[in-house]
Amino acid sequence: MSFERRKVVAGYLFCLPFILGFVLFFLVSFVRTILFSFNELTLTPEGFSLTFVGLANYHYALNVHPSFPMDLLTEIGNLFMEVPLILAFSFFTALVLNQRFIGRLTARTILFLPVILAAGVIFRLEEKDMITQLSMGAAQPGLVFSGAALQNLLFSTRLPEALLNFVLTAVESIPEIIRASGIQVLIFLAGLQSIPRSIYEAADVEGATAWENFWLITLPMLSPLILTTVVYSIIDSFTSADNALVAMIRSTAFVGQGFGLSAAMSTVYFAAIFAILGLTIAVVSRWVFYHE
Repeated sequence: MSFERRKVVAGYLFCLPFILGFVLFFLVSFVRTILFSFNELTLTPEGFSLTFVGLANYHYALNVHPSFPMDLLTEIGNLFMEVPLILAFSFFTALVLNQRFIGRLTARTILFLPVILAAGVIFRLEEKDMITQLSMGAAQPGLVFSGAALQNLLFSTRLPEALLNFVLTAVESIPEIIRASGIQVLIFLAGLQSIPRSIYEAADVEGATAWENFWLITLPMLSPLILTTVVYSIIDSFTSADNALVAMIRSTAFVGQGFGLSAAMSTVYFAAIFAILGLTIAVVSRWVFYHE
């Protein structure tokens, strides 16, 4: 077997666990969800029975349900607000953590802790934690960087209202941004450490400045990982444990109008995610540079 052939086989073996997991745990459930979305599901002593209703569940979800369309648009709007902030924070943090300084390992560990704390089980424990709720409620709204004080400070600058609202939302979202940036920081950090030092050395010989190194070497070399983190951040935002739309779809299945409507909502939600991912990949890929 040739070397190229061995590499191909090794690649398939590396992907085999994902392929098996996708087929066994995702594809079967996905097909069943689509089937349920065209039917009214009724629980029976033997399991369940399906009554075909066509597009009625989709019509109800998009045209009759009081909150699903608005909640979907809200989540999409939050996505366009959060993802650029998460990418900017994680990229800047990775640049800082890639430098040599005392306590670098401790700083990396601390910045990765939000990934563990954002795990589903721990997040649910935090929601039920009375001490956490009380401490959050005890926050003083008069602090300089929160509440009315910050709003008055920004409005006094006479900046455009849209820009002010963006800044206020970004400040209020700082805890969520830090919580959602751990994986992205690791991806960028790994990318920074994989850039050959010889490229920077050659640029130094040519007299390039640090600013030129960043724009002409660091950013282009990291562009494939920027695309990766954009895709990851979009999926993570749409499927996070505190996603209100996901919680609403789940409650519709168990305490609402039933599994059929919930399946239709899930299918519409998946289609929206798929469309946004496809558009994002098509746009961002134009600026991706692959180093041979």
